[in-house]
Amino acid sequence: MSRSSPAVVGDIMIGDGYRVTANTSISALADGLGRHRLPGAPVVDAQDRLIGFISEQDVLGQLLDSAYHCGQPALVGELMRDEVLTVTPDKSIVDLAESMRGERPKVYPVVDDGHVIGLVTRREVLAALLVMRNRC
Repeated sequence: MSRSSPAVVGDIMIGDGYRVTANTSISALADGLGRHRLPGAPVVDAQDRLIGFISEQDVLGQLLDSAYHCGQPALVGELMRDEVLTVTPDKSIVDLAESMRGERPKVYPVVDDGHVIGLVTRREVLAALLVMRNRC
């Protein structure tokens, strides 16, 4: 985050954030989400274009079934959602905070020209709002 009051998503996004492909195993995804402390991740193709999104909630049931029956876990492409809420780096933080209220995603891919350039989570938005509030 820049020293001046952040105004847009590009000021607070996690650049080169965690992402997976459709061929990533659910086990590898769960491990990666844990290591990166994220509730979900964008799914990209070989050119880093966004093709979907997968969250902890999307895989919980499948991973539970796989663990209980000692079966082979599915791949991300089998469980991902292909309709994804995204933001652009020039979106206002205030507008994003407004849209994150309620039952909205906790993490958004930041997309520029169809390519994932980062992630923004509620954590970054909360921190930016605190900075903005402290400048009042």
